[in-house]
Amino acid sequence: MPRSAAASARASARDGVSARAAGAGSAQTGQRPAARPRWWAELALVVLVYAAYSAGRLLARGDESTAVAHGLAILRIEKALRLNAEHPLNRLFTGTPALGVPADFIYASLHYLVTPAVLVWMFRHRAAFYRAARNWLMLATLLGLAGFTLLPTCPPRLLAARHGFVDTMAHFSEYGWWGDEASAPRGLGEMTNQFAAMPSLHVGWALWCGVLLWRHARTPLVRRLGAAYPVVITVVVMGTANHYFLDAVAGAVVMAAGALLTGPALRVADRARDRVRAAMPVRYGPRPALSRLFTVPAQTPPKSPESPPRSHASPIVSGGCETSAGERFPGRRTRGSTPGTSSADDTPATAR
Repeated sequence: MPRSAAASARASARDGVSARAAGAGSAQTGQRPAARPRWWAELALVVLVYAAYSAGRLLARGDESTAVAHGLAILRIEKALRLNAEHPLNRLFTGTPALGVPADFIYASLHYLVTPAVLVWMFRHRAAFYRAARNWLMLATLLGLAGFTLLPTCPPRLLAARHGFVDTMAHFSEYGWWGDEASAPRGLGEMTNQFAAMPSLHVGWALWCGVLLWRHARTPLVRRLGAAYPVVITVVVMGTANHYFLDAVAGAVVMAAGALLTGPALRVADRARDRVRAAMPVRYGPRPALSRLFTVPAQTPPKSPESPPRSHASPIVSGGCETSAGERFPGRRTRGSTPGTSSADDTPATAR
């Protein structure tokens, strides 16, 4: 068997085992497996959560002095731990447009393209795992929003020039749509939170995509791309001076925490839904079919008490008249009779 076919068969078997395990768990608890959610309800939910997330980022803006202090503290910790990979990557991307320009496009676009694409793919092709994946993403995003609020952090690109960082997106702004203000379109920089660096949800969402693609994709190439995606995004966010390395680590921690909270959150949501359904009063019975409302039932005549019961095995078709054994009807022909003879005897009809 070719290697790609064998890998595809293993992935299919793995998904089948997981789906059967989920079904068995539902059977043991007496609950039916959850049906596929409605696409329009899911779209409205995702838009609502993302709008709340974007509004929360704007409201969570910290003052500049606090954000700069947090950014410098992170930089000192990284230097002490010898984790400062931002400086060499930033110099490489700034001095090599063939690396810096594609990295800027990756940072400004893939975050908003790959994540929704993976979510839609899970909805259409991995429906049994979609609800858990969606809740995982939303919980981790809310945790990230809490991080922006509690720890506003200035990204490396906004530090003073003496700290040795260059904003590659501003440096190569003539190639893209973002202008001089990070990944926001030109003129819309004031509508973004420039101090939402800790944790890095660019890395967190990329890790979410990578785990789902590695876990549920059946093509080996797609699985490898899924595994490489968070690594590429981590290098890009550091090389473009948009995040520190510890921001990327915090993004992975946030996604891990969201994954741990997904199971309990689903159980709480299921119990709440069951309680709401149980508390809803049933005011009316089941509605009859529309055709039954206009159907007149057939009137069957009552049985006469004098009529004898009829046998279905040997029905009488003579109108209630029976003959005794050997009796003949007048004029009935027998096998030996001729046209000139009567059926009652063998004498000619004229002699009678």
